[in-house]
Amino acid sequence: MDARAHFAALARYNAWATQRLLDAVAAVNDTDYRRDTGLFFKSIHGTLNHLLVGEHLLWFRRFAEGVSPKVGLDEEVEPDRARLAERLLQGAARWQPLIEGWPVERFDGVLSYTTMRGQLATLPFAATLTHVFNHGTHHRGQITAALTALGQPCPELDLVYMLQQEQTRP
Repeated sequence: MDARAHFAALARYNAWATQRLLDAVAAVNDTDYRRDTGLFFKSIHGTLNHLLVGEHLLWFRRFAEGVSPKVGLDEEVEPDRARLAERLLQGAARWQPLIEGWPVERFDGVLSYTTMRGQLATLPFAATLTHVFNHGTHHRGQITAALTALGQPCPELDLVYMLQQEQTRP
């Protein structure tokens, strides 16, 4: 598998897992949704806001536009629960077309950006893109732990389940 196909698969997984997680989160009442459950960003809501900030308002713009916006990693950029879910799904859907539009050579290059501390950073492009998808997996895992602690059912989010589902489609 070439790098573009690999990262397109990760982008599909990111969108698939985000949808499944948000479907499970939709069953949680608003009090529990906003409750501090001991996550790094406190609540399910805080962690979903962090995913919006990190994946879509920060990293997507670094990769797609070459800009590094200033936004707090714990900033509540979307207080409305339904709108937050919508923005997360819309953002996740943007990654695959972006990745499929890049020449395969780009994955062997570097990504230069400005850190949150205002310092210039240059990192391997593919490894940094891996970070974006790994970051989402990490925080979705935290949210599933919170769902469990709240007595809610958790979706199966393993990549192999998406791959199996894709194989069963005509």
